[in-house]
Amino acid sequence: MDEIAAGFVAVGRVVRAHGVGGELIVEPLAPPESFTAGRRLMISGGEYEIAQARSGGRFLHVKLASVHTREQALAFHGAYLQVREGDLAALPEGEYYRFQLIGLVVRSVDGRDLGRVTDVLSAPENDIYVVSGPSGEVLVPAVDDVVQDVDLSAGRITIEIIPGLLP
Repeated sequence: MDEIAAGFVAVGRVVRAHGVGGELIVEPLAPPESFTAGRRLMISGGEYEIAQARSGGRFLHVKLASVHTREQALAFHGAYLQVREGDLAALPEGEYYRFQLIGLVVRSVDGRDLGRVTDVLSAPENDIYVVSGPSGEVLVPAVDDVVQDVDLSAGRITIEIIPGLLP
């Protein structure tokens, strides 16, 4: 699997090839606006242009301008689609890119340190923050009743501990 290049951010991950024309099935890691036609991105160390992108439910169907065969598309299995961090669109208040959340410290409103966000899972209803710390792995639903504050500059997420959240 690819490493994320310095100064770049992963906006998607190639799940598989689709069809014979080089189309990719991509798990989005950023809003769909990150996959507009004409956008340039990096995959496996090479620069490519998006020719077309469309929704396919939970995944996106992405066609790159210079990828024309299934064999070319298969070479990208598991690779990250990356864009320069400075090229990302600003998100509305209260929305965050996954890379911004990974590594943030998670504390309860009463001051308990629960660990750090190690992953963000997508679920149909809401995202789920995977927090690893002293209590082991805790799955925190990213909903207003639980997540009280996300402070990127302080590197912290403050949550309300609800019944059943902690082991």
